[in-house]
Amino acid sequence: MAKLINLKPFKEFFQSGSIGGLILIGCVFISMIIANTDAGPAFEALLAKEMGIHTDTLHLRYPILLWINDGLMAIFFLLVGLEIKRELVEGELSSLKKAALPIFAALGGVLVPASIYFLINKGTHTASGWGIPMATDIAFAIAIINMLGDKVPASLKIFLAALAIVDDLMAILVIAVFYSSNLHFEYLFYAGGIFLFLLALNKVGVKSLWAYLIPGAFIWYFIHHSGVHATIAGVLTAFAIPTTPDAKESPLEKLEHILVNPVNFFIMPLFALANTNIRFQSEMLEGLTTPLGIGIIAGLVLGKPIGIATLSWLSVKLGFSNLPNRAGWKHVIGVGMLGGIGFTMSVFIAILSFAGENLIMAEAKFAILLGSVVSGALGYTWLSLLDKKTVVRSRHQATETTV
Repeated sequence: MAKLINLKPFKEFFQSGSIGGLILIGCVFISMIIANTDAGPAFEALLAKEMGIHTDTLHLRYPILLWINDGLMAIFFLLVGLEIKRELVEGELSSLKKAALPIFAALGGVLVPASIYFLINKGTHTASGWGIPMATDIAFAIAIINMLGDKVPASLKIFLAALAIVDDLMAILVIAVFYSSNLHFEYLFYAGGIFLFLLALNKVGVKSLWAYLIPGAFIWYFIHHSGVHATIAGVLTAFAIPTTPDAKESPLEKLEHILVNPVNFFIMPLFALANTNIRFQSEMLEGLTTPLGIGIIAGLVLGKPIGIATLSWLSVKLGFSNLPNRAGWKHVIGVGMLGGIGFTMSVFIAILSFAGENLIMAEAKFAILLGSVVSGALGYTWLSLLDKKTVVRSRHQATETTV
């Protein structure tokens, strides 16, 4: 009789947080290989092909690339919104004491990189890309810290996850306010009305997910036509879905469990495949020494760890929070390095910043890729060399066991 194959290690690996990041990395390389071979033009033509319907009253015919960036990414933002709300209700953002450290850290990780980029690019035609280096890619950052296993305290992983979630919320607000144009307020009014309707459904205790998702699709349609980026619809829909602080699975948690694998294993890899197709040109290497390239790389590699560590220190120094359990300042610096992995959201903001400027967008993507790789490598190496038992505690930390 043939020997049975033990599939348990494979299942555990597939279900771990690492696999999503590894698939994402693979799609990045596949996309770049396609872009630099004879298949590149055909792939771009495929992404430019239009799909959908178009009538006198309904316009839903767009290029495949737009469906990915505006449609599928709205589902990604729906998942992010669910994670933010869950953390606010029952997780690491559910109390001021818990939320203070990741909020301060995320604020530093947004302000310092954006400031570095803006100061370097001030007065240039690329100044509008100041939002690019402020984002942290949750999937990549979590995947890398998971690869470290028990070399880092478990509380550090929770801190990084909470930081990245707050970081994404700030990025969403920046996209909504600064990267939207030609506003049509009548569509925003329609979307706002539907959102209020969803909040009313929540208030009266409606639990059916379809009661929220179908109107949520209409919110997407109206926001898409309003001039505000359509992915914001995902966050609004998520915030309306009910949840509870107890152990019983809520509609929000049920939807989160449904979406996590499709988002991690399909939507984000597809986004990477469609948007990292960088055709290398000699000008791109020169672009690394321009204000655009220097601003992005400096913002991610230097600005992120400086901002995260500095405002984390300020939060602890002022007594607003404590360091993660069994973690010290060297661990926080390592998390700051991993925060410099800005791939998905940074590319997304670059697309919004430089739409129609293909060479500048390609240079921005290349700088994001390089800055993210350097940040990831530095963070992984730094944290792997630390003794996990090394603990630097404030005098308040002795009584605190969570972030």
